[in-house]
Order: sequence, then C-alpha cells, then structure tokens
Amino acid sequence: MPRIHLGDRVDDGVSWLVDHMSWLFDAIKTVVEGMYDGVDAVLGAPSPLLMAGILAVLAWWLRGLAAGVLTFAGFALIDSLALWDRSMSTLSLVLVATVIALVIGVPVGIWAARSKTVSSVVRPVLDLLQTMPSMVLLIPAILFFGLGVPAGVIATLIFAIAPGVRMTELGIRQVDAELVEAAEAFGTSPRNTLLRVQLPLALPTIMAGVNQVIMLGLSMVVIAGMVGTGGLGGAVNESIGQLDIGLGFESGLGIVILAIYLDRVTGALGTQLSPLGRRAAARARAAGGTKAWEHRPRPAVAVVGVVVLALVAGGMGIFGSSSSGSVQASDGDIGHGKKIGIGYIPWDEGIATTFLWKEILQERGFEVTTSQYTAGPLYTGLAAGQIDFQTDSWLPTTHAEYWKKYGKQLDDLGSWYGPTSLELAVPAYVKDVESLADLKEHASEFDGRIVGIEPSAGEMGLLKSKILKAYGLDGTFKVVDGSTPAMLAELKRAYAKKEPIVVPLWSPHWAYNNFDLRKLKDPKGAWGKGDDVHVLARKGFTEDNPVVGKWLKNFSMTEKQLTSLEAEIQKVDKGQERDAIRAWLKKNPGQLDKWAPVGDAKTE
Repeated sequence: MPRIHLGDRVDDGVSWLVDHMSWLFDAIKTVVEGMYDGVDAVLGAPSPLLMAGILAVLAWWLRGLAAGVLTFAGFALIDSLALWDRSMSTLSLVLVATVIALVIGVPVGIWAARSKTVSSVVRPVLDLLQTMPSMVLLIPAILFFGLGVPAGVIATLIFAIAPGVRMTELGIRQVDAELVEAAEAFGTSPRNTLLRVQLPLALPTIMAGVNQVIMLGLSMVVIAGMVGTGGLGGAVNESIGQLDIGLGFESGLGIVILAIYLDRVTGALGTQLSPLGRRAAARARAAGGTKAWEHRPRPAVAVVGVVVLALVAGGMGIFGSSSSGSVQASDGDIGHGKKIGIGYIPWDEGIATTFLWKEILQERGFEVTTSQYTAGPLYTGLAAGQIDFQTDSWLPTTHAEYWKKYGKQLDDLGSWYGPTSLELAVPAYVKDVESLADLKEHASEFDGRIVGIEPSAGEMGLLKSKILKAYGLDGTFKVVDGSTPAMLAELKRAYAKKEPIVVPLWSPHWAYNNFDLRKLKDPKGAWGKGDDVHVLARKGFTEDNPVVGKWLKNFSMTEKQLTSLEAEIQKVDKGQERDAIRAWLKKNPGQLDKWAPVGDAKTE
C-alpha cells in the first residue's frame, strides 16, 4: 500500500499558519499573558500565610470548619517546602486555562445540546482531543506561541476542554423535557428557558465538568513544564531530568494539595450554586444535624473574615514586597537590573556553567532567570529570541541537527571548552571488552542493552544510526532511550553489584572520577572527531548586551576547573547551586574578575 504522507501535509498546514496568521497568535499570546500576569500578581501579592488564610476561609465557607483547617495546613506545608511561588504560578496557569476552556466549552456544549448536527460534528473532535497524547499538543503550541506560559496555557486548555463541552451538553439534555415544555407553554422565550430552567437544573452536571477540566489541567501541568512554564510542573521536570527523588516528591505533593483543594472547592461550589443543593443544605441546617467540624459561616461572615485578614496583613506589613526579586550587585553594577534569560539542558557541564554565569551576571547587576529544557525546545526558544543564550552547544557533531535547522537564527559566540569526546564506556571490572569491536561477542553479558540518555541527544542519534552499524551491533544490541540521570543511576546500581553494563558517556564527565570506567576504543573512527562546547545566543543579543557578549566570547574553562565545579555542585542539594558556585569561586579567587572584568563596561 502506498505511503500516505499525512505528516507532511500537517507540517505544510502548520507552516502556512505560522507564516500567515502570526498576528492572530501574537494577539492571543498577549491576552493570555495579561490574564496570567494578573492572576499571578493577585495570588502572589499577599504573604504566603495570609494567602493560605484566605484560601482556608473560602474552604470553610464552602466545605466546613474541618476543610478550612486542613486547607491552611496544606498550604502552610507548601510554604514550608519553599514551593509557594511555584505553586501560585501553577494555580494561576490552571485557573487561566480553566476560565478560557469554560468560556469556549460551555457555549459549545449548549449549542451541541440544542442541535444534533453540531453535536455530531463536535463529538469526533472531542474524541480526538481526549485521545491524542498530551505531549503532542506541545508541538503546535511551541510553534504558534513560543516557549513559556502562553504555550503551556493553550496546550492545557486544549487538553482539558473536552469534559467542559461534554458535561454541559449532557446536563442540558438531562433536564426533564416536561419542565421545558411547561416553560414554553407559559410563553417563556427560548433564551429565558435556557437561563432560568435548563442551566440551573443542569448546574450540578456542568460543575462536575468544571471539576474535570481543572483536574485535567493539573495533570497537564507537568508536561507543560517542558516548555518553560515554570511552577510545580517545571520543578517536577527538573527532578526527572536530574533524578532528584526528593524534589520530585515535594513538587508532586504540592500538585496533590492543589488538586485536592480545587476538587473539593469546585464540588462544594456546584452545590452552593445549584437550587437543589441550596435547598438540601437549608433542610440539613433546619434539622440541626450539622456537627461542629461541618459548621459553615454565612457568606457575609466569610467576606468579613477575608477583609479582616487583609487589613491585619496590611497593618503588619506582611504583603509581598514588589522589590523582593531585585538584584543586589556586589561590585561593578553594570547591568542595573537588566533582565537576561539563560536556558540549559540538564547535562552536568550545562548546569555548572549556567549557574556559574547566573552568579557572575548577578554579581554584575543583572537580573538573571534560568530555565531547563530538552534540546529541541531549547534551540527553538533561542531561535525565536525567547532565550538570550545557552552555554552547552556541542558542535559540529552532537548538535549538528539543531544547528542545521536553526543556525541562521543564532549567533555562535565561540567555544569555551574542547575538544570533547563521545564514547561508550563499561566498568573496569568487565573483562575482555576493550573496544567497540568486542561488544558483539559479549552481547549476552549485557543482555543486549545499551542504557542510553535522552533520545534527542546527538550522541544517541550517532549511536543508533552509525556506531551500531559500523560494528555490526544493530542486530545484537538495543539502545534503551532514557535520560542522563536515569543512565547514571543505572550505572551506579550496576557498579555497586559488579554487574556488566555499557553506557554512552562523554569527556569530560564527573562519572570518570566517581567510577572506575573504561572508554571503549573506536578503531574505525565511527564517532568522528571530538566536539567543542560553544555558547550560542539569540540573534542580536551581543548588540543589545555588548559587554556580556564580550565576556562570553572570551570565556574558557580547563578540564580541571570544569570537573571541580561539577563536583562542587554534586555535593549540594537541589536549589542550592548558588551556594556551590560561591564556594567554588572562593576556592578560585580572581576568576570572576577574569571572566567578567568591570573595565569592559564603558558603553553599557
């Protein structure tokens, strides 16, 4: 059967949209960013405990005293885990995505309920959205809206919109037809029938749809974190990329607390808004069956409670300070708070040099943000100008695919380390395996597995397309895709048990200091010549920041400096990279002034 090039047609369609409809995507991006910034500013303005109190009062009003106490305890726990800002960012993203999804979904659901033709057209579209892998939605989101919050919000609302449409349609269809007929018989207009009969009675079902939209939005948060949305999703992705179990558990717990809170609150809100729910609650209160922990204040009391909390907080000065994120430059305030964004792949040398340059630039008065990505989104963001620079581009081989695609949109600021080397490595205790040519005879010892890293890494592409074929291993070995931290964890387990394992590595790498490993020789030269590690910047970055551009062009590190910096970072917990960088700079006095001399700042 002939090959149907459906993917090519989709690519062509997306390219046409990007070329001809960018004005529309830019407008949508502006609206989404504005909504997100507004919600995030409101949630982030009070101090964490004040905001926890406000959310607790809301839960008390809707669910009872016990729910209010547990809400405060849950959000206080988030604050104690130093995840408050990330949690509020995630809550803002979910709320914005939910609002937009409902603004679109509820009217479409009403239309589908009143028209069988619309319902038959909408249903397969909803089936497609619900069954399409969620990560696929990120691809057009990145192309249309770039990296960051807008792409995450759009991908989230597309993923989560289906239940809002379905449950709205279902709720209206379930309204007793005799009630609708009675309303029409008394001369009620179709509009009033919808607003006064159908929607009030369908409200519990619609609120169940709202609940599902929110839950799906939260489930999408982690995946959306891959495009630089930050928040708890970004934290989970960082923990996965670096195999940080502690950070992953803490971030996951934060998402669980948000999910439980939103689930309970939206469920109770549906009851409060529904006429049937209000009557049932009134009957329960009249019967006197309410227990102390189920006590709920009247709405006026809840509003007064929130106002009192706000006034007390204002009087005590515990609102968040707008200057909390300002940069304090120790010497040579060259940046004057100018913002610079650095992206990085979670490779050890990339992490080390990214946080090194973050500290250097902050010391020189710049406001620096760092974001972790996989290789594809990182290069896409650089090419689109959404990231200022990255320090870990392996050229000309490992990242050749990305350079070929985006090179004309990037500035190469030169190599700071090289040459590197790519290799397969085995523990030194593995006998009779000295080169790649020896692997075929010993495939059974390794269970025919090469434990790989990120499938997007250039080394993995070379390994699969060239190395296996060159040495006749493509029929005896399977390359297992994974991540660098997962590969290192597998290496650590095998090494502790003295089990055979073969992994892709590169030099320099701290693993050669921590483990006794043997680099497998490459007699056929299939790996090619070693790469240099380059700094790549967006087009125009050096014109906008000539001094920083000069510093980056002159930047270089020796293997001893790099491996010692990586080792210092390995000693600290996640989030304490700055402490490791500062400790390393103290051990290497004069390096900061060498890499970022204040004397260069004459025009910036």
